[in-house]
Amino acid sequence: MVFFFVKRKIKNSEKEKKLSFALDRLKSLNLQNPTLKSNLENLSAQKNQLEIEKKQIEERYQNLINEHKELNQKLLDISHQK
Repeated sequence: MVFFFVKRKIKNSEKEKKLSFALDRLKSLNLQNPTLKSNLENLSAQKNQLEIEKKQIEERYQNLINEHKELNQKLLDISHQK
């Protein structure tokens, strides 16, 4: 399960880098063209969504790590009680 979140985190990071690069290129172009402006706005919205997803995935990953530690501690406590 943790592998899935790490893999998705890496995937989102790569997408975020590509979108940032595309945004930088579009910003350097003449934005008089409404299509370019619209594309830039769409890319910006996608980047914002990816950043939100990235934060959520990082929080879930941290929660899984904490849960794993707690479960390991419970197992140790149970094994010491026997």
